Amino acid sequence: MTKHEQILQYISSLPIGEKISVRSVAKELHVSEGTAYNAIKDAENKGIAMTIERVGTIRIERKRKENIEHLTFAEVVKIVNGQVVAGKSGLHMRLNNFVIGAMEIEAMVGYIHKSDLLIVGNRSDAHDIALKMGAAVLITGGFHADPKTKKLADELNLPIIVSKGDTYSVAKMINRAIYDLLIKKDILLVEDVAEKITRENYLVKTDEISKWHERNIETKHTRFPVVDEQMKLVGIATSSDILGQSFDVKIENVMTKKAKSIQGDISVAAAAHLMLQENVEILPVVDERNRLVSVLRKKAVNSAIHFNHRQMQETGTIEDIIAQAISLKTDSADLQPVYQMMFLPQFANYNGSISYGVITSVLTEVANREFRKLNFTDLMLDNMTIYFLKTMMMNAQMEIVPAIFEIERNSGKMDIEIKSAGELVGKAMLSCRILEKKNY
Repeated sequence: MTKHEQILQYISSLPIGEKISVRSVAKELHVSEGTAYNAIKDAENKGIAMTIERVGTIRIERKRKENIEHLTFAEVVKIVNGQVVAGKSGLHMRLNNFVIGAMEIEAMVGYIHKSDLLIVGNRSDAHDIALKMGAAVLITGGFHADPKTKKLADELNLPIIVSKGDTYSVAKMINRAIYDLLIKKDILLVEDVAEKITRENYLVKTDEISKWHERNIETKHTRFPVVDEQMKLVGIATSSDILGQSFDVKIENVMTKKAKSIQGDISVAAAAHLMLQENVEILPVVDERNRLVSVLRKKAVNSAIHFNHRQMQETGTIEDIIAQAISLKTDSADLQPVYQMMFLPQFANYNGSISYGVITSVLTEVANREFRKLNFTDLMLDNMTIYFLKTMMMNAQMEIVPAIFEIERNSGKMDIEIKSAGELVGKAMLSCRILEKKNY
């Protein structure tokens, strides 16, 4: 184990909320301060530590998908550009809910619960009540807490945060951060669907080809990542690589050495696009040191994307709003399909015209719906060309008329016209890759 890995392991073993300093880590593990500093920064990138101005670096709990919508009080400090004036040892705790203190104390008590955050101005009585009920306090307007209130916060390990912003602006910033986290929670990442490494789904470069055949019989797979003694990715061994080779030949002598790899924190959609571009069935998943951590297979990607398409979105991304706004105007199989959508105010750009990004999302959504009629379940946009796009009035009714003109086994092309009030206002052509076709 390297010194860097030893430091990360040491940081992971610290209690949540423990302060971490370069000097203390260097002294404890007998390493240079430069080595300690780099490892602490890596721990921040991995989500197990966080540095806060005027507080220092603290050990935090790594977020899992199921609790990602909960901010920690440390994250709140960064979001509102605040200052922690008391209760620093409680910064690692997760925020349950926030309450705006724009009411009488008697009414406020009914809304405050343990692990909540009271957002309020210069009201010492409200600060004390919130702390006694197990809630942290965010004081807005640049005001500060009384010394006795700070002492109480330190005793209860509940943070008091001070921000120069007004109550409405601060609450809006926190609400937006929670909203963004909820959207991220719904985005499938490679690490969510990739196979964790077991001895059956990779090969070591010093293995003989006979080992490839053993793995093939055990797993039915024909492609295996190849690693060295430190688990670093050095290549990939496929059936074409070992074809006709003697069983006692070393894997490193026949493997494909330039193996495309990815990291686990990219989206499944991006990985699918890369698989199509490179025409590969698997992608080794590596960490920042190029060590193999999992294997992403095309079958898992197709299943994940198909499953995700069928899920109801809990949060309203712009794509969700667009999908809900589009409806099929003609429902007869004998007629040219025509979709309709109203140009809503949230689809406008800064000068009142329809956003170019909205148009591309509209065209992609219509293309997906049309290709699904041909039993193509999942698509990846390959190219889009918008020939022209005229200015439309806000709240105008749009008609989108798609026409598929080419279908191949793994791709399709489509022309799309956009009309408003009977006038042609836009025309585009797009091509896409087809990830999967339903089999009956």
